[in-house]
Amino acid sequence: MNNKTEATPTSRPLIFVTNDDGFYAYGIRNLIDIVRQYGDVVAVAPERSESGMSHAITIRKPLRLKKISSEEGFEFYRCNGTPVDCVKIGLDRVVTRKPDILVSGINHGSNSSVSVFYSGTMAAAIEGCINKITSIGFSLLDHSSNANFAPSLKYVETIFSTILKNGLPRNVCLNVNIPNVSSDEIKGIKVCRQTDGIWKEEFDRRLDPYNEEYFWLTGDYKNLEPDKTDTDEWALANNYISVVPVKIDITSYDTLEVLQGLNK
Repeated sequence: MNNKTEATPTSRPLIFVTNDDGFYAYGIRNLIDIVRQYGDVVAVAPERSESGMSHAITIRKPLRLKKISSEEGFEFYRCNGTPVDCVKIGLDRVVTRKPDILVSGINHGSNSSVSVFYSGTMAAAIEGCINKITSIGFSLLDHSSNANFAPSLKYVETIFSTILKNGLPRNVCLNVNIPNVSSDEIKGIKVCRQTDGIWKEEFDRRLDPYNEEYFWLTGDYKNLEPDKTDTDEWALANNYISVVPVKIDITSYDTLEVLQGLNK
């Protein structure tokens, strides 16, 4: 039995593009430029930055969808919802058939290690995966709004074109992170695992002009296995592009047998 989500046999692949930084972000514009060479593109992106929204969906206000660009083989929409909203409404109301591949990004900032759980970029890719669409999330380790994506683009294209051609195992998508270095410094691509790490959050307390307190979330990432060389954090620190296969099924199968005593 074929267990891969692969491109369907049509004259041109249908490519769905989204992000979490907003439709105006440089990252998604660069990504669209790359993938348009390979098929027809439909892009649906948030109307403003929705970073850190994870897999949130909108249920307490109406969603609005506006077409902002249309030409042969390309349509671009903005939505007032989250990245996952963009995927859901795009699949239901925009595309006329199931996309052959979904790409999310290129994100302004890292989504390596446990950041995958907070990432709107990766949530959009995971939503595509849930819908049995071959999906990839791309991120560059630069939060700047005018980040330089040029050094990474040939690698993004290599990964995209390879996965478009070969597909991925069912219920698996890719989390791709790119170091913020020059093209000469990028050593290549490493397929690796997610690092065991944690964000140590702090909330900076401040006072407004009315002497009412408010808080800004701050924090630092801590790598809990800095000496391991098979992780995404190691790859990025050593100027490799990290590629981590991510599964939808997060069941701890090793624990099922341990918990058998709970069955009554």
